[in-house]
Amino acid sequence: MGVYKLTVFDKSGETLLDESFEAATEKEAKEVGEKMLAEKNYLDTTHRCTSSAGKLILFHR
Repeated sequence: MGVYKLTVFDKSGETLLDESFEAATEKEAKEVGEKMLAEKNYLDTTHRCTSSAGKLILFHR
């Protein structure tokens, strides 16, 4: 299991969400991140999901 971090920002740069979660694969991490964003209504807000190694898994500007 890898650790991934999902972060959401508003237009001023303020952090709206900063959560870590575990997933077995990058594909699973992307799915979990998208589900979290949908549940919190942040799909259209600037966000990123990164692995513990710093790899960008999911990004929206």
